[in-house]
This record gives sequence, C-alpha cells and structure tokens, in this order.
Amino acid sequence: MKKISFYNVRKKATVEIFEDKCTKCTYEKESKTGKKVIRYAVKAEDEGTKVTKFIGKADYDDLTCNEG
Repeated sequence: MKKISFYNVRKKATVEIFEDKCTKCTYEKESKTGKKVIRYAVKAEDEGTKVTKFIGKADYDDLTCNEG
C-alpha cells in the first residue's frame, strides 16, 4: 500500500497517510481573463486534523483512492 505525505499544521510536522484513507478532489475556478483553472488535490484526516495536498494532474490520475 502506498503512503502519501502531508504537512500537518497543528503538529508542525510531515505525516504519512495510506492512500486508501485519502480522497482525491478538484478545485475549479475562473481566472481574471476568463480561463478555467483546475487544481488537483488529495485530502485526508490525521488524528482529527484535516490535511490537504495539492498535486499535479499526472499524480492525480495515478492515484487509486476514492473521489470525493
């Protein structure tokens, strides 16, 4: 099982969470020039703290975790 590293702000440390406990999601917005911008992210929870990591499209497509 693959682990993904996140930065936990409350702990001020990097934590590793298994991929099956993560969810992948996208954030879409429109830029000032009208172009649609998509950001790819992975979300998880570490001891009650929600953590998010932004990743590239290639990494997003390779992940096997659920979309949410």
